[in-house]
Amino acid sequence: MKTKIINLPKIIDNRGNLSFAEELNHIPFKIERTYWIYDVPGGETRGGHAYRENEEFIIALSGSFDVVLDNGKEKQTFSLNRSYYGLYVPKGMWRQMLNFSTNSLALVLASTKFDEKDYIRDYEEFLDFQKLNNSTTQQLNAQTPQHLNTSTPQHPKTSVYDCTIIELDKHHSDRKGNITVVENNETVPFEVKRTYYLYDIPGGEERGAHAHKELRQLIIAASGSFDVVLNDGNVKRTFTLNRPYQGLLVVPGIWRELNNFSSGSVCLVLASMPYEVEDYIRDYNEFLEFKNV
Repeated sequence: MKTKIINLPKIIDNRGNLSFAEELNHIPFKIERTYWIYDVPGGETRGGHAYRENEEFIIALSGSFDVVLDNGKEKQTFSLNRSYYGLYVPKGMWRQMLNFSTNSLALVLASTKFDEKDYIRDYEEFLDFQKLNNSTTQQLNAQTPQHLNTSTPQHPKTSVYDCTIIELDKHHSDRKGNITVVENNETVPFEVKRTYYLYDIPGGEERGAHAHKELRQLIIAASGSFDVVLNDGNVKRTFTLNRPYQGLLVVPGIWRELNNFSSGSVCLVLASMPYEVEDYIRDYNEFLEFKNV
């Protein structure tokens, strides 16, 4: 089975830990869709389908669950229970997710936008598909490509009023739990190039205290709650995030701080760029100069 557990960076910090995944770097495809599964009742199974073209990368942001993959000839079970690694699933694999622990949270990065025609939901049809298509021989691209500089003009004139709460799609099922989905350039006004998430945050700690010159972000309280304090150099606004189906859109040129984390909270961030240290402004006086304040 052409699947692979991929270790992700884990940045250990007394203020809480951070892990991230970048497209065409840690994962071997471009991200087109991001979704997360939560509030799954005990004993329920998710999935039970295959994709003709879509590839996935699955991470247990919180709790644990099993992913059962079937290529039509054999089955393999992967137990996911750490935030700093994930499971790459190539196209043409029948997959199920089961044994969800209490308060588990699954993050899935997908290579295509939603297309019902890409799904195979009948197992016999899947077996016929496997006979006609050698779709499970796809190899992982082990090379890390060089990222092109796609920067745009800097944004000193943005304000906190350009930042807003976005209501995200929430697909609810009393029996199987909830899914929230974000698609590039549709749900959010940018392409998601990187996802990162903060977890294991001790009570009373704060994160952030920086700005970005070009990066756009969607910040989600995937679990628990926290506050995001935004500052454009003249005005401050505080947003309380406590719903996994709401996201805070943050434009470039905004100083942000995150605080008041509840116990067990997970802060999920969808970002428009891969990590670039030059894009950060970590000194507040430098930020004020950038904003011409």
